[in-house]
Amino acid sequence: MKYETATALIAFFGMASAMPRFQRREVPQEHSHEKFLTSVRASLALNNPAGIADPVFGLLGDAAATGNCGTITDLECCHQATADQAFSNAKAAGDVTAMTDALVFAAIERNTGGVGVASVLCTSITATNPEIAALTQHQDPASSGATEGNKAITLELAKQIASIGGDPQTALESGTFAAGDTSDSTGRGNACDDTDDAEGCIFTQNLLVEDATPAEISAAVAGVAASTEAVTAAATDAAATTEAADAAVTTAAAAVATADSDTDACPAVVTSTVTVDAANAAATTEAAATTTAAAASSTSTTAVASGTDVNVFTGTLGSDPVPVIQSTGDRPFEVNGSTFVNAAAAIQRACAVQNNACANAVNSQQLEGSTVSDCNAQEDDCNTVNGN
Repeated sequence: MKYETATALIAFFGMASAMPRFQRREVPQEHSHEKFLTSVRASLALNNPAGIADPVFGLLGDAAATGNCGTITDLECCHQATADQAFSNAKAAGDVTAMTDALVFAAIERNTGGVGVASVLCTSITATNPEIAALTQHQDPASSGATEGNKAITLELAKQIASIGGDPQTALESGTFAAGDTSDSTGRGNACDDTDDAEGCIFTQNLLVEDATPAEISAAVAGVAASTEAVTAAATDAAATTEAADAAVTTAAAAVATADSDTDACPAVVTSTVTVDAANAAATTEAAATTTAAAASSTSTTAVASGTDVNVFTGTLGSDPVPVIQSTGDRPFEVNGSTFVNAAAAIQRACAVQNNACANAVNSQQLEGSTVSDCNAQEDDCNTVNGN
């Protein structure tokens, strides 16, 4: 089905190949989604057999990309090849966030010859990762059929992100700008491009036009479960995690011994924070640690049994931190009713939800003296504090 979807999208935008190749260049926008470009750059650096000079060349037109895509001779495929290699590297590292970023990068619009000109799709190379192969880039919003086509891309992107255990709502951030005037001879459109904006000017300047609603994203990914292969990749560090959990058991046992030897001591309740793999091996060990500690007193309780908030961020600009509740099961992390396979994706969702609430407060003038950039900075801090 993934390949069928990609084929349908290619057919939908097939007219792009018939477009003139050399027209007045659209105002640059290759740095509009800078945070994803930065993430893909880091992933690509881990292993770059094709010798691609930089991910940015995949978002530029063919003329600018010439000589900078290494062994990728079909420049229309430089974008896909970059995303594909970055995804492979992130997958090998078990980094779901970086995998998600590579998927989003694959769906970002490329520069074209002018306002309303659709970019040519890659047809000569098939991505090695089916998640990347299922996607194509967004098209200029003023081009024919872009509204429906870009929405289809975003919904497919959400499915692919969900399939690796990431936050499908992130797919909305792949969107592009409001449609420009096709008669505009300057090629300016409504784009932006700022190399100094680490977040991405499309976000900080509130220029992003989302292709779907959060509800439509949720409906699109209903029933999509993370694949066994993706979950296994995301748990590359399971051995180290289990070792940490074993250490937590030892610590808990020591706490029990101390409580038993001191009748004045408070009952020991030990909750170890452990990153769990998809098989929940570490979570099982963590539960054992909590159970052992609880044995110090018949009145002891464990937070894990009813769910523990693992979001340690304390910032409150525009909104209180959004709880990330860890319990048990195949998708043990919950944020506002949505469940996730791993903590990283859940934390990312919680930080994004808080950011949206903050931005809404700024836009409704409830936060005097604060800006959306402040909200974005808080989101970055939220992810950093939680280890994302």
